[in-house]
Amino acid sequence: MPQDTDLTDAQPATTYNRVMLKISGEALMGPQGFGLHPPTVRRIAEEVKSVHDLGVEICMVIGGGNIFRGLSGSAQGMERTTADYMGMLATVMNALAMQSALEDLGVFTRVISAIPMDQVCEPYIRRRAVRHLEKKRVCIFAAGTGNPYFTTDTAATLRANEMSCEAIFMGKNGVDGIYDKDPKEHADAVRYDNVTYDDVLAKRLKVMDASAIALARDNKLPLIVFALDDEGGFRGILAGKGTYTKVQD
Repeated sequence: MPQDTDLTDAQPATTYNRVMLKISGEALMGPQGFGLHPPTVRRIAEEVKSVHDLGVEICMVIGGGNIFRGLSGSAQGMERTTADYMGMLATVMNALAMQSALEDLGVFTRVISAIPMDQVCEPYIRRRAVRHLEKKRVCIFAAGTGNPYFTTDTAATLRANEMSCEAIFMGKNGVDGIYDKDPKEHADAVRYDNVTYDDVLAKRLKVMDASAIALARDNKLPLIVFALDDEGGFRGILAGKGTYTKVQD
């Protein structure tokens, strides 16, 4: 168990002091087609630790698609609200897995759930979560917004605003930014270096759902999309290096 110490005097060596990292649940399944792949979870935890070591305060939201996706369950005939709550529980499982990996690396964390489940994680209380960040604990926000019909993209944007994050970093698998079309299917796909929120909505670029993009736009919260599977990519982009797409006005 890492030592829970107050590191508020540490000074970040990047352009950001507090950020939100949003990753999909699929990012945790590695080469498997389902579930959690412990070596992959640890590799991502090491990326987070490398940024935490710079003194940056880190929030995280992890999707649940590697275990259960509410929208897919609904499409197969399951009642949508029930399916979405099942998806929220999947995000809690992923958050606990990431917490275990981070603490094994000596990074103190808190899993904070929008659905109260006191025996496994903390309930969401904004002021308490802010205090955790000030003490340099990584805060992993789970169970989405606690409401059906909202994605973890929206949850990440909501929590990023509530926590006064300076940017949302969205880690993608095998894609180093936003393209005009799917680069995995089209060799002539063009990557954007910079794009506006309105362009993302108007061109229907598949980055976040429309609610999340609108929420980020209305609060002038930059979104940075990068390749999560590039070793050192998260730390490098925070230092102003690497390849990525930035979404802002």
